[in-house]
Amino acid sequence: MNWLKRYQRPICLFLILLSCYGYFLPRWASWSQNSRLDLVMAIVDQGTLSIDDYYENTGDYAYYNGHYYSDKAPGVAFLGVPFYAVFKGIAAIPLVGRLMEKVSRSSAFEATLTEGGTGVLEQKVYSAMALYVVTFFTVSVPAALLGVLLVSMLGRWVASEYTRLLVTLAYGLATPAFAYSGMLFSHQLVASLLFAAFYLVFQQRGRPVHGGRMFLVGVLLGWAVISEYPAALIAGAVALLALWYQRSVWTVVWGALGALVPGGLLIAHNWLIFQSILPQGYMYSVNYHQLHDVGVISITYPRADALWGITFGSFRGLFFLSPILLLCVPGFVLWLRRRIYVPEWIVSVWAVVSFLLFNGSSVMWQGGYAVGPRYLVPMLPFMAIGLAVAWETLRVRLAGRIVAGVLVAWSVAAIWLETISGQGFPDWTPNPLFNYSWPRFVAGDIARNVGMGIGLHGHVSLLPLFVVLVGLGLLWFYRPLGRKEIAL
Repeated sequence: MNWLKRYQRPICLFLILLSCYGYFLPRWASWSQNSRLDLVMAIVDQGTLSIDDYYENTGDYAYYNGHYYSDKAPGVAFLGVPFYAVFKGIAAIPLVGRLMEKVSRSSAFEATLTEGGTGVLEQKVYSAMALYVVTFFTVSVPAALLGVLLVSMLGRWVASEYTRLLVTLAYGLATPAFAYSGMLFSHQLVASLLFAAFYLVFQQRGRPVHGGRMFLVGVLLGWAVISEYPAALIAGAVALLALWYQRSVWTVVWGALGALVPGGLLIAHNWLIFQSILPQGYMYSVNYHQLHDVGVISITYPRADALWGITFGSFRGLFFLSPILLLCVPGFVLWLRRRIYVPEWIVSVWAVVSFLLFNGSSVMWQGGYAVGPRYLVPMLPFMAIGLAVAWETLRVRLAGRIVAGVLVAWSVAAIWLETISGQGFPDWTPNPLFNYSWPRFVAGDIARNVGMGIGLHGHVSLLPLFVVLVGLGLLWFYRPLGRKEIAL
């Protein structure tokens, strides 16, 4: 049982995050999610990349050579294929099918449906359950594992176990990372892949080249890029970090071989559809032509309105919703003054600056229906290191603890309100926190969740999650806190 004692707290942290991420069902009418799920189902059900039989549930599709295709980067869908295949087999069992139908017809679920809609149809139930399963395993599980990697890595910067835990929970539950850890979008999966590669490179520093580790780093970075193309900005920096520490041709060889795995899948995908090795989906998108045709697929140059909008604006501003992340700025300064892990500092700052400038250059920076600036999500775990350094400095004084407490309280309240209020993420309503999410929350319009599956309505449906979190919290404190670094 020694292994259980050793890993008790990482397991508790993993389960706390996973419980929060998996408790709320992915939104049922999201174009971006449906586009990816359509490709997953087309591959498994029909053995094709064409979504001809599915595209009507989304507006995010491309039309080419008489067929419809998902216009999204295919990495998320590729990862979801085996999980959907298993789900399909299990769902075919009559007893499971009847159970799914019974749960879906819960009065609590029916209360969340749009008045005058088609109601609960058998195919809609099947698709909704498939979306939940695929999202849980391709997004929620990696996101929860990211929390474990983060709390472990912070041990090199922060001595206090309390600080490491609080910062990790603040990242996972008080930033947009929470909202996108339960949705079949690419952003949080990409964050998990990039940070996992960063973690592996960091753990390998000062050691001989380990071929298997470098191969895995290549796979992770490559899969991040084929899931969200701008991820190349951070992936390239992590790859250079690996080369800096190893300074060996074998680093390049093993990393390149790993990257060939997802890279080969992307090339095959593009060639089979567009007869090109380059991504072409957005070039043939049926919708948003007027935006995609601006600059290079909507990317021009950093603009003041966009930069304000994704940082401090009340519509999609990162620091408006999660002001706790502002502490990463002094944290980065303090980190640099310590003169420790400077190469990692460069990569982390680059991740933040490059994504801010890139997304501030897009005419589509608003992100449609969203919680905060969703395109910035991949950079958030790199900000968490700076946040931890600042938090450790603040906690030694009462005033510092008060400041951190106020910032994290606002962040938790704002992020959870926008994430769990209503059956869809905030639309184009100005200042959605107060004009969209808060009214829905007060009215008891809570996002579909596991509690509703057992018949609980509105705010009461959150009770099972609260009970689970209390239980996991007690398990965390089952033995006295030690001063040793949390190890994986």
